[in-house]
Amino acid sequence: MDRREIAALLAYIGRLDPRTIRTDQGEARDQLAQWHELLGDVPMATPHGWDIRVAARQHIRTSPYPIQPADVAQPWEKYRRDRLARHSDPTPSADPDDQAAWAEELAATRRAVAGGTVQPAQARAITSGQEEINPRLQARLDQIGSCIPPAARAALAPYRPARAAREAAVAQGLPDALSVRCEWCLAQPGEPCRRRRIGPDNGVRGTTPRATPHHCRQDLATAQQAQPTGQTQQPAPA
Repeated sequence: MDRREIAALLAYIGRLDPRTIRTDQGEARDQLAQWHELLGDVPMATPHGWDIRVAARQHIRTSPYPIQPADVAQPWEKYRRDRLARHSDPTPSADPDDQAAWAEELAATRRAVAGGTVQPAQARAITSGQEEINPRLQARLDQIGSCIPPAARAALAPYRPARAAREAAVAQGLPDALSVRCEWCLAQPGEPCRRRRIGPDNGVRGTTPRATPHHCRQDLATAQQAQPTGQTQQPAPA
């Protein structure tokens, strides 16, 4: 605020609390200089929610003590902190190789947000995937058929045998056994079948994933694939 805005603020406060009025010209000049020195960087109002008159009126309404510059500066600092806490830095448009321009644009955006002239940039939430895909990405997916290139998929096959076997079966037109629940090991759809580890006392000590599904699971997937659309086969009890 400049000196004229400070004078207008003091006149507004004097109407609400006559105790702050200075009748002596020298005292009024000193009061104006003091408030301008302490509140010179505080705006009168911003486009997004800050109004210094509201902060002054709130103090006069709730406190029995005469208002001081700190009673206005504290709400302003709280307003700045709240806006910066809700701000997520957007990617600057400057060249990333120009570190000075990149940092300056980032700092300028933060100053504008803290000063109330720009709304905080919210972080984008995770969506359900229904948004339109970038055309370049869609063209690449159409070309390779998957987000994982074939060479990378082949290199990963030894480290995930169950998924590799499932993908090979689907590629050959065979039914996807992992799309149904296994009635033998109770593996849920999408999970690989598991092999029981039996101890010397014939007790189950644990389970390990199988590279291939159980035969009963394959049979169930084949039977479901052969059914007409809209019918569901009830699995036989194990």
